[in-house]
Amino acid sequence: MIVVTGATGKLGHHVIKGLLKKVPATQIVAAVRNPEKASDLAALGVQLRQADYSKPVTLASTFAGAEKVLLISSNELGERVAQHKAVIDAAIAANVKLLAYTSILRADTSALALATEHLATEEHIRSSGLPFVLLRNGWYLENHTEVLGPALQHGTILGAAQDGKLASASREDYALAAATVLTGEGHENKVYELAGDNSYTLSELAAEVSKIASVPVAYKNLTPSEYETALLGFGLPAALASLLANSDAGAAKGELDSTSHDLQALLGRPTTTLTEAVHAAITK
Repeated sequence: MIVVTGATGKLGHHVIKGLLKKVPATQIVAAVRNPEKASDLAALGVQLRQADYSKPVTLASTFAGAEKVLLISSNELGERVAQHKAVIDAAIAANVKLLAYTSILRADTSALALATEHLATEEHIRSSGLPFVLLRNGWYLENHTEVLGPALQHGTILGAAQDGKLASASREDYALAAATVLTGEGHENKVYELAGDNSYTLSELAAEVSKIASVPVAYKNLTPSEYETALLGFGLPAALASLLANSDAGAAKGELDSTSHDLQALLGRPTTTLTEAVHAAITK
């Protein structure tokens, strides 16, 4: 039995669909906070079990009979270490044979603020004694392509990454890599640095959007402080605005670039390109 936590999230949905290509639905459990909001997952034939990272009592029954668990990181900034530890403890109690975790690129050396909670979680996992796999995901292409509306409207993509490169891949790429690990053998105690094959700058992103949409779009570089202020003006929560500005500042220093081909190796194919991602977003 394979249990996927956070299964109603965008990454979780992709993981479930990836698993269904490899194993019967009866071997998959979608762990969700609210089963009533997961009817689409139930329609796929997988089993739904209620699981709330902040309510450890719900996790024991969720992991009953589980052989492998994918811990998809929580999106509650500042709360994630405690939440993730609750999942790890439940996995220990259930005698899980493999715990996989969606971390961040080079979590052990990254200067990004985003890495702090991921590294703390990795340390809990290593000290748990459980066989583990660390899936250190790089930036998602969707972090850019899902928010192109304002860029197309105003002709500008804002950021603070200067000419730093991002080795991004699609959410589906990362999900399929996770599904491969969860259904394969020989991944115990491995650390995978997962990133796209081809890096790009935000100026190159703007040029690609302009080309595919046939609308002039340019990249405007701001200071991290200016970018954070702009994000707050767009209505983003303060913690998220700060995190995104920090991530762009890190990208300017190479924190989101990579030459690793671990993702391509797990997929058995090249990763999704920037052109493919932008085209899919604009023409959908």
